[in-house]
Amino acid sequence: ERSHLAGVRHILLVLSGKGGVGKSTISTELALALRHAGKKVGILDVDLCGPTIPRMFGVQDSDVHQCDSGWVPVFVDQDKSISLMSIGFLLEKPDDAVVWRGPKKNALIKQFVGDVAWGDLDFLIVDTPPGTSDEHISTVEALRPYKPLGAILVTTPQAVSVGDVRRELTFCKKTRLRVLGIVENMSGFVCPHCSECTNIFSKGGGEELAKHAGVPFLGCVPLDPQLSQSLEEGRDFIQEFPKSSAFPALAHIAQQILDGASQRSS
Repeated sequence: ERSHLAGVRHILLVLSGKGGVGKSTISTELALALRHAGKKVGILDVDLCGPTIPRMFGVQDSDVHQCDSGWVPVFVDQDKSISLMSIGFLLEKPDDAVVWRGPKKNALIKQFVGDVAWGDLDFLIVDTPPGTSDEHISTVEALRPYKPLGAILVTTPQAVSVGDVRRELTFCKKTRLRVLGIVENMSGFVCPHCSECTNIFSKGGGEELAKHAGVPFLGCVPLDPQLSQSLEEGRDFIQEFPKSSAFPALAHIAQQILDGASQRSS
């Protein structure tokens, strides 16, 4: 029987040992940037207790449908260039809490990996919860037969966050998951009026960690009110705000992922 991931060329995981660093933001903007580069992209949201991906694409009221071969993901646009799967689509009410023990979470992750009819995709981005435990082990083990391209690690500049992400590097090593690089999110605030950058959370922690660990540093994404607004409203930041301070950073990260994927394919 043909696997539902057989038509997926590259699988990326977005990880961080810490919560609130912007994994879902990076997953969303990377998907949009890859879509604008002409790629078909899926996002699998395995953050079961805090599913934010449906909201960030403005499709939180959509339903998941069944077809003969499994679940049909939710399409963001008419071209079907971005498709999503999240527990957020399966909850009766958006405020319902997922109060589950590990085995039930792990069973749903395996179902997400095995039963979603993604079709042909250039990239499948897996947005994960913070940490290095049950859900992460289940996700990596379920995806291993499909040879994931690797993981992007997200941190913020301050030492507390960098320390947690260092643990995530250890997790990747133990699970033999290749690290594609580190992204430093919320790296300074660029004033929209005078363009001066203020380093609210200190600076350079992500770059130092990448150097220390011997993995690529993919770039810094500054705090940007336009980015926050587009995520709140489910709008396409990459299309609507090409002059914003965060745009070149996100475009550069996406380009490095594309370059890495094409090298792997050749």
